[in-house]
Amino acid sequence: MTQTTNFRPIMSDAMLFEAIEAEKTSVGYYTLPFQDTARIKAYAATVTQKHIAIIGIGGSTLGTYAIYSFLRDATVLPKTLHFFESTDPLDIGARLKFIDLENTLFVVVSKSGTTVETLSIFKYLHSLVTIDKDNCVIITESDSSLNSYALSEGIRTFEIPKNVGGRFSVFSPVGLVPLAIVGVNIDALLEAAAEVHDSFFSRDEVYDNLMKKARFLVENKNEYNINVIFSYSTMLEGFNQWYVQLWGESLGKVDATGTKQGLTPVGLIGPVDQHSFLQLIVEGVRDKTVTFVVIDDFFSSAMIPEITLKGLESTDNVNAITFSKLIQMQAEATIEAIDALQDVPFDVITVAKVNEANIAKLMYSYELLTSLCAKLMGINAYNQPGVESGKIILKKKLKT
Repeated sequence: MTQTTNFRPIMSDAMLFEAIEAEKTSVGYYTLPFQDTARIKAYAATVTQKHIAIIGIGGSTLGTYAIYSFLRDATVLPKTLHFFESTDPLDIGARLKFIDLENTLFVVVSKSGTTVETLSIFKYLHSLVTIDKDNCVIITESDSSLNSYALSEGIRTFEIPKNVGGRFSVFSPVGLVPLAIVGVNIDALLEAAAEVHDSFFSRDEVYDNLMKKARFLVENKNEYNINVIFSYSTMLEGFNQWYVQLWGESLGKVDATGTKQGLTPVGLIGPVDQHSFLQLIVEGVRDKTVTFVVIDDFFSSAMIPEITLKGLESTDNVNAITFSKLIQMQAEATIEAIDALQDVPFDVITVAKVNEANIAKLMYSYELLTSLCAKLMGINAYNQPGVESGKIILKKKLKT
C-alpha cells in the first residue's frame, strides 16, 4: 500500500524554539536591538531643518510612523516628521501645504532602491526644490542603484542590512535615523526591544506568553482566521497599520505542500470602533480573535467639566471624570462584554505609559509572534512573492 499526504504536524515547543534560534544566523531583525547607534546619533545632531520629510512606502515608513504617532502627542519633539508615501496627487498636494520645503530634510528610504512610488515622489519633490547633500539623506541597501546615486551626489547614506526585510526594519536605520533626528530616544527603543529579545530567548515571561499565543492562533486558524487588534488610543493607529502589513504580508503564503495559509489582520481604534465593528464581533460569525491594547497612563489631566445641559441631564454621570479615566472605563466595559460571551477568544495587553520603551516592547513582541506563527504554519515569513506579479505588470505598463 502506498500513501501520499500533505498532513503537517504542529511542531513541539522545543522544535519551534530551536527553529527560531536557528533563524538568528540568517534573519537580521533579531539582533537589531544590539547595534551601535553612535553614527546615527552623531548625524542626527547635525540636522538643522525643522521639517523632516520621509519619502518611502510600506515597510520603509509604517514602523517609523507607528512609533512617531505614538509619541508625538505625549512628548515634546523639536522637529516634525512628514510622510510622503502615496502617489495620490491630491494627497501629495495636501501634505505639501504643511511643510516648508526650504527648511526640510528629505529622508529617502527604499531597500531595493528602485521602488516606483518612492522614486516618483522623490523626483516630483526634486522639481519643487533643490535636493542635494545639504538637505537629503538616503537609506537603502549598499549595492542598490539608489545608493550609487547617493554616492555620485555626495549624499550621506545609511545601510539597510540585506537580511532585514522591510516590514521588520523599524529598529534598523529605516526607523532609527528619522526618529533620532526628530528627538526620539532611539537607545531607549533598542534597550526595550533587547529586554523582550532576552526574555524570549532565555525562555522567560515573553517566551511563555508568545509561544502560548502563537500556538493558539495557528492551531485554531481554520476556525478563528481573523485576528483583530482593538487599540484604545488614537496614538496606536500607526501601530495598527504597521501590524496589518506585518501580519498580512508575512503570513499570507503558500506552504511547502501547496496549501494556502494565512491569518487576516484587522486594526480597530477604541472607543470609535465600538460604534461600528464591535457589532460584528459580538453578534457576527465566530471567526475572530481579539487583542485589546489599553494604555494605563495617558499623561493627561483633561477633565469633563461639571456642566449640566438642559434636557441632557442623563449625561451628568460623566461630569468630573478625566478623559483618561473615561476611555479606560470604555475599554473595560467592552472587554467585560466580550468576556461574558465566552466564545470569542481574546487577550489584553496593557501599556503602562506612553514612552519609547513601551512601544518598542509591543512592536518587537509582535515581530517575534509573527515569526513563531510562520514557523508553525510552515511558511517563509520574510518574502512576499504574492506582490511581485503586480510589480512586473506595472513595469510592463510603464514601458508601453
